[in-house]
Amino acid sequence: MCVCQTMEVGKYGKNATHSGDRGVLLEPFIHQVGGHSSMMRYDDHTVCKPLITREQRFYESLPPEMKEFTPEYKGVVSVCFEGDSDGYINLVAYPYVENEALEADEAPERDQPRRKHSRRSLHRSGSGAEDKPGLASDATESSIQEAKSPRVDLHIHSDVPFQMLDGNSGLSSEKISYNPWSLRCHKQQLSRMRSESKDRKLYKFLLLENVVHHFKFPCVLDLKMGTRQHGDDASEEKAARQMKKCEQSTSATLGVRVCGMQVYQLDTGHYLCRNKYYGRGLSIEGFRNALYQYLHNGLELRRDLFEPVLAKLRSLKAVLERQASYRFYSSSLLIIYDGKESRAAPFAERRPEPRAKRGDSALGEGLPAGGAPEAGPSGPPKVDVRMIDFAHSTFKGFRDDPTVHDGPDVGYVFGLESLINIMEQMREENQ
Repeated sequence: MCVCQTMEVGKYGKNATHSGDRGVLLEPFIHQVGGHSSMMRYDDHTVCKPLITREQRFYESLPPEMKEFTPEYKGVVSVCFEGDSDGYINLVAYPYVENEALEADEAPERDQPRRKHSRRSLHRSGSGAEDKPGLASDATESSIQEAKSPRVDLHIHSDVPFQMLDGNSGLSSEKISYNPWSLRCHKQQLSRMRSESKDRKLYKFLLLENVVHHFKFPCVLDLKMGTRQHGDDASEEKAARQMKKCEQSTSATLGVRVCGMQVYQLDTGHYLCRNKYYGRGLSIEGFRNALYQYLHNGLELRRDLFEPVLAKLRSLKAVLERQASYRFYSSSLLIIYDGKESRAAPFAERRPEPRAKRGDSALGEGLPAGGAPEAGPSGPPKVDVRMIDFAHSTFKGFRDDPTVHDGPDVGYVFGLESLINIMEQMREENQ
């Protein structure tokens, strides 16, 4: 039985307990662009995700020189469902107490068969979408018509609309106040937790640094790194499935593929989003074009980002080349910059550049040609590069893993080399 009771939601102190102190209402993390598990917003500086023991132990044993390139690990919380009087379901986090959350309530490994998720309605309390121009007044009609039990209170807050690029490469007509992938993950996560919970109502979640909290308009590129994605413990079926995905994507040819993306557009004032299915279908040239699109703000190519991003990538490559026996199977790399921190003049004062047709038709109207950046603030723009998702990572002596690998993770390093080479070529072409 759940020991959590419906309480006033708020911040708790370090020594808080379930019986006497308040929990923290978890909200969907609206800037999640990839991944399987739902990332939840805990507070402005912290997110949380369902705990997988291997990932937790990996964070706890990271070499010091890798910590610059990973989210800060902040511990564990217990999470449970709490319903309100109107029938809405909330996830609430409480301080973790040893032995209180059952091991069975850790997140299951991701090679389990896919479930058919129950359909549920979308309640967007507090989003303020109804009052903002450019936002849809509610979810899509199909979401509105979904079954109404249980209802999900998403508590989503965003002043900037997101706009998905659909499968036909055109803009969808819908503008929404969250990244579509974050909503998808959140609804599936709730469905999984409800179907698995029965009488076990507590779950363990990892607390991690919110790596985009420094950015007002975070532009995020999620890249699946390496030429191999399955862990050493994967079943034959899962290994075959993952190898096929790699062979059919740029994972095999470049050691990296797009897993998700959102980029803020100065000319329209909204984010453009891509998901992992888009990334899987890209050719090498398509990958280059996707990277170009990620670095373009709708008015110009952000050439000022090349050097700071390249410097981070080279530094990470040097660090990983020194990590003998480490393997980061199925992990991702996030590249982040601020969509409004630009050397360009305010977008209202500029005309959009002419768009030049380039290679990949997946970008619809073609890619912007990129003009000379105008004078602006001194100093390089703020960027970040972080490794995430370590549920299948390993190294010599880690948890008595039977398979020991020699040398650095050459597949991951190859992906970094490809990324560096493409960005260097792009920089030269757009000087």
